[in-house]
Amino acid sequence: MSTPPSSLQSRYEAVEAERRRTWSPEALAGNIAQRDALVRAHPETTHVKAGDVLSPHTLLAADGTTISLDTLTSAGPALLVFFRFAGCPACNIALPYYAETLAPVLKAAGIPLVAVSSQPFPELDSIRTRNGLPFPVLNDPELTLSRALGITYLFDDAARDAAIAKGGRSEALNGTSQWELPKPTVLVLNPGRIVSFIDISPDWMRRTETPTILKALGLENEDASHAA
Repeated sequence: MSTPPSSLQSRYEAVEAERRRTWSPEALAGNIAQRDALVRAHPETTHVKAGDVLSPHTLLAADGTTISLDTLTSAGPALLVFFRFAGCPACNIALPYYAETLAPVLKAAGIPLVAVSSQPFPELDSIRTRNGLPFPVLNDPELTLSRALGITYLFDDAARDAAIAKGGRSEALNGTSQWELPKPTVLVLNPGRIVSFIDISPDWMRRTETPTILKALGLENEDASHAA
């Protein structure tokens, strides 16, 4: 019998415990402050909800081909997992976790799973190759879809200045001049571009667990050990 995987949150809690041991108080406080600010501001933001119909959008694959939302949902629902950028430590925990616990079930059910970020290629594809992800990682050019969903946020001054001090450029993160990223988001999209489920995580260290996603897809009685 295989050992059930730990929850995604337990993996984040282990990372946060390590940060408390190893990060400077200033760095730790800054990281927590930005996440807390996003959580406080989130209830006032406007974003799509279940039942909304999206306008047509096209995503970009690493080989330069385009994939429309209608193509993704041509045979039924599709799952889109929005993440911040390839070098994001929390994203490098979430996507491998979904690869382990979610991807086998969705593959068995014939439901497409794609990860989406506004970061341009080729850097964006490094998260797929580094983690051996079994699902496509797609680019949302210039945050077009993310903004339409209402899931983006702007860096605060401290985060922007820290990124610039490290040599960062907004264009390398999202292809635009704005210091803006998508909040981690799980979106279930039905044919006709109808949103059936959306869960937005303003705190990037608190993300949607696999059982919640499977329930939204009507697959709550399935698990990765049976699908593998």
